[in-house]
Amino acid sequence: MSVIKSRHRGMPAQDGAGVKLTRVINQPGLRHQDPFLMLDEFRSDNPDDYIAGFPPHPHRGFCTLTYMLAGTMEHKDSVGNTGEVEAGGVQWMKAAKGIIHAEMPKQVEGLMWGFQLWVNLPASEKMSDPEWFDFPSAKIPEVQAGNTTLRLIAGNYAKEKGPVLLSGRDFFMADVKLHGEFELKSQQQEKRLAYVYEGELELNGEAVSRGELLQLDSSTDLALKSDAGAGVIVLAAKPINEPIAQYGPFVMNTSEELDVAIKDYQSGTLAANQKL
Repeated sequence: MSVIKSRHRGMPAQDGAGVKLTRVINQPGLRHQDPFLMLDEFRSDNPDDYIAGFPPHPHRGFCTLTYMLAGTMEHKDSVGNTGEVEAGGVQWMKAAKGIIHAEMPKQVEGLMWGFQLWVNLPASEKMSDPEWFDFPSAKIPEVQAGNTTLRLIAGNYAKEKGPVLLSGRDFFMADVKLHGEFELKSQQQEKRLAYVYEGELELNGEAVSRGELLQLDSSTDLALKSDAGAGVIVLAAKPINEPIAQYGPFVMNTSEELDVAIKDYQSGTLAANQKL
């Protein structure tokens, strides 16, 4: 029986002030993957594709995670937090009851490459206080196995613990830079996904190529193999199993709660200072 339950490819999209990206999760062919609401990959060495960035915009009801492979992105929010995420680094933001956020490139040329993942919050946490953390590359633990490096962003693996924590809603996220053969043990969490962002590989004997998002069986260990090298993001979590109501950057449980979020933003009461 195949460990791969289904295969999907992202679609071209634009967000922010016109940043070109690939929307992998939350597009017509693959909607929310509870608790993972969205996964975007942005990758371009053409400044016109990214220079306008993501000017101030609101969030409520979920968390965002930005992981950079190349380039530098500056983050600011309405609570007063600011920081820069460089190659290998992570920015984790729990928007919860409301935050205004901006992400702008800190370069005018060169490759900008990274991901943004949205992780849902249960109803009991959606109106909690916002949180913000920057984790530079040096703070991301690595597990070495032969020529393969697993960078652990969230969760536990091989006695290491990723820096991204969400109380009561633990999830797993790893960047596997694959060279040769590597076995990735199952996290035994009901939802498990893998996104191949570079190269080609074999997954339990099946060929997989760049740009494929795989829905995986949750209990089987992954046997990965790539002689030429590959990169894959692996996600795993326990679903929240609550209704999802989304309107752009607001993710709640009901349409009525979305109406409140929109009104709060329009009235200036959604976030601490409303403007950056």
